[in-house]
Amino acid sequence: MGQPKLALAILALTTITGVLAQPTWCGKNYQSTQPITIPGGNFPLPITSTSPLLSLRCSQSIRPYLASDIPTPGGIIISTQLGYTQTVGAEPISLSGVGEGLWVTVSDVEGGKVLTEGYVPLNSTKFEIPFDLSALEPRLTPYNISCAATYPSSSSSPQAFTTTSTLTYLPDNPSGTVTKIDQRTGALLVKPMNAASSPSAEWESVFPIGFYTLWDGFLNGNLSALDGIKDAGYTVVHPVPPYDNVTAFEMVLDKMEELGLWLMYDMRWTYTNLTNVTTQVSTYSNRTNLLLWYTADEPDGWGDPLNATTLAYEAIREVDPYHPVALVLNCQDYYFWDYAAGADILMQDTYMIGINATWSNTWNTPCTPDYGDCGCDNCVGEYEDISNRMDEFAYRLNYLGWELDKSVWTVPQAFGNDEYWTRTPTGPEFLVQSILAINHGARGVIPWDYPTTSPINSSASLLSYALPTLKNFMLNPASTFENYNISRVDVGVWRLGEQSLVLGTNLNYEEVGVGFWEVGVWGEGVEVFGSGVEVGDGVFEFGSVGSGAWIFG
Repeated sequence: MGQPKLALAILALTTITGVLAQPTWCGKNYQSTQPITIPGGNFPLPITSTSPLLSLRCSQSIRPYLASDIPTPGGIIISTQLGYTQTVGAEPISLSGVGEGLWVTVSDVEGGKVLTEGYVPLNSTKFEIPFDLSALEPRLTPYNISCAATYPSSSSSPQAFTTTSTLTYLPDNPSGTVTKIDQRTGALLVKPMNAASSPSAEWESVFPIGFYTLWDGFLNGNLSALDGIKDAGYTVVHPVPPYDNVTAFEMVLDKMEELGLWLMYDMRWTYTNLTNVTTQVSTYSNRTNLLLWYTADEPDGWGDPLNATTLAYEAIREVDPYHPVALVLNCQDYYFWDYAAGADILMQDTYMIGINATWSNTWNTPCTPDYGDCGCDNCVGEYEDISNRMDEFAYRLNYLGWELDKSVWTVPQAFGNDEYWTRTPTGPEFLVQSILAINHGARGVIPWDYPTTSPINSSASLLSYALPTLKNFMLNPASTFENYNISRVDVGVWRLGEQSLVLGTNLNYEEVGVGFWEVGVWGEGVEVFGSGVEVGDGVFEFGSVGSGAWIFG
C-alpha cells in the first residue's frame, strides 16, 4: 500500500518497443535522473456564472431495492442545489418565480409510467419522495428513470428542468447475502449473517471498521488471529492478497463467518484481467459474510488504464449486482473523474505522519505539484491534508453529479518507519486521523495495515466499541449535521430530535478549550468515549491530539 516501494517500483515500469519507460507516481517523475514534466489529469477548474444555477439530481434512496422489500415503500431522493458554479448538468434558473420549490415528476423512461411526484423545496439536499415498488417488476437490468421538475414563474411559462438516473430493483438473491447502500447517509445496510434461517430479520446499518490485514505472515494458517480481531471490536477484515493457499483462505473465511466478521474481498493484482474478476466473483459471491468487493489499489498512483476500474466494475455487476464495489485513490489530483467512475465507494489514503512534504529522502529530489514523491501527494504534512482530501472528494462528486450515488471512506495511517514515513503514528494520532475523516464525511474506516502497534490497536478498538452508539446518529437519515473548526479542533455535531452527538478531535499538540456554546450544545453530556479530553464548566478541554464523543440532551 502507498507509493512505489523500491522493490515494487520495477513493477510500475512498462515496456514500450522493448525499452523500459520511465516510472511515475500520480503521473509525476520522481527519480533524480528524470526531467520535470507536467503530469496533467487535473480536475477541471470551476467555471462560475454571474446568474444563479440549479443542479437537479435524483437517485433511489436505497440501492438496491429487492423483491422482498414490498410492501415497504421505496424512495427517490431529490437535490435542488442553487449556486454559481457550473457543475455537470447545472442550468440557469430565474429566482423571480412565484414559488419556493419545484414540482418533480419521476418516471420510468422505458415504460413511460409515472412512479411518483411531489413538491421539493429549492436548495434542498436529499429530499425524499416515496414511491410504490409494485409499480415495477424486479429484474437484473437497472431501470432508467427521468426526474422532471417545473418551477412556477411570474411569466406565462414555468421553467422546466430534467435529469436522469438509474434505479436498481432486483429479485431476491438466490444465494449469499445482499449489501445495500442507504444513499441518504452513505451507510451500508445488511441483514445478520444467519438471515437465511431468519427471513424476518431486519436490515441494520453497519459502520465498517477493520484493517487491511496481511495474509502472508499473519492470517495464513493463523486462525486464532481472527479471535483477537473480533475481541477488538472490528467489524470488517480486508485480507491483503495474493491468497496463494486457497484451502487456508477458505478456512479463514469460514472462521470469519463463525465470528460474525464481514469480508472485504480484494482483487487488486488481477482486477484488470476481467476473466479472473469473473472467476473470483463467481467463487465468493455466495459467502454469507461478503460485505463488498475491492478492485483497484491506488490505480491513479500506478497509472493503470483510465477505463480499468469501470471495466472491472461492470464485470462484477454482471455476475453479482448484490454487493457494492470499492477502490482507493492515492493522488491529490490525477484523473479522479476516470478512476472514480468504477466504484460505489471511494477511499482515500492520505498518509501525512512522519513525512517530509517538500523533499523526498527516498529519491533525494524535491516534491512539487509537477514532480517528486514524498509519500503523500501534494500534502503539507499536517492533519488538514486528510480533511482537505475528504472535502475535495466531496466537491468533485458534487461537481460530477455523483454525490447521491457514491460514498467515501478513509484509510488511516497505522504504519511507519518505512521509506517516506520516519515514524509510526501514536494511538491518539490514529484517532485524530480517523475522527477528522469521519467529521468530513467518511462512512468507513479501513486502516493500513494489520498487525499494527499495540497503542494503535487499543485506540482503534476504543473507536470500534463506540461506533454502535455513534452510528445511531451518523447513519440516521433524520439527523442534521454541522462541522466546526475552532482553533484547529475539528468538531462534528449530529442533531437528532432533542439529542446531539458531539465528536471532536484536536489537531494541535497542545491543549485547546472549546466551549459548549461554540458548537451549539448545552447542559450535561454523557461521554461515549474519551482519549485525552476533560469536560467541565461548559468547556471541552482537549489535550494534545485528544479526541472524544458525547451525547447531549
